[in-house]
Amino acid sequence: MISKIAAVLIATTLLSRADAEADRLLAAGVREFESAFHDWDGVRFSRATAEFHRAAQADARSSAARYWEGVSRFHRMLYLQNQAPSAQNTRMAGGEAESAIQALDAAVAIDPNHAESHALLGTLLGMKIDGSALRAIRYGPALSRHRDLAIQHGSTNPRVRYLSGAGLLHMADGPDEYREALDELRSAEKLFAKEAASPPASPAPRWGASSCQTFIGRALEKLGRREEAVAAYRKALALHPADHIAQAALKRLGAAS
Repeated sequence: MISKIAAVLIATTLLSRADAEADRLLAAGVREFESAFHDWDGVRFSRATAEFHRAAQADARSSAARYWEGVSRFHRMLYLQNQAPSAQNTRMAGGEAESAIQALDAAVAIDPNHAESHALLGTLLGMKIDGSALRAIRYGPALSRHRDLAIQHGSTNPRVRYLSGAGLLHMADGPDEYREALDELRSAEKLFAKEAASPPASPAPRWGASSCQTFIGRALEKLGRREEAVAAYRKALALHPADHIAQAALKRLGAAS
């Protein structure tokens, strides 16, 4: 009996140490990710990814570690896509996208109700389809399933609604669909404002508010509402001065940042 009790105590101690190490790595990764996003730094996105990957190895039950690895890889992919076009950058961006999908698949396997992971999976699958009818047949059902689950479990989550609106805008064709996307992005904007009014609690995510403004600007620009688009792009830059998409949009519209 004593040996069984001792074994249980040892196992509990080891699990506690693993949890503590995973938490430490997760917190370090979030700090690195926030710095990478602020400076839009691909190297630091890679460092953040490594911390999250180690956290996942330290705690196989952590959906948060896998979610954050997916988030970091997703942003590293975006970073690479916006660098000078080259075969190497294209290949590396594709690798980050596939690795992000793997990490997020692992997150929802652990926590099937993880709304943000479902939303990001839907976004990544939409990017894989990229207008191809054949790829739509292959990936479309999974995309729809993940987007439905994201809204089901995260209708009041700003990142879920932002990614939903961005997806609608990407697929929009004509003023009515642009307005639909804009409405969804405006809903996300309100949720981001509500989130910003509450104290941050690491490792809870806080990314997306600036990019939401960039997509609002895009939707307004598509609708011919130039002055409102300029205001949205300026809001994006106020939140994230390194937002090169908003910078380029203002230059294109002949407006100062």
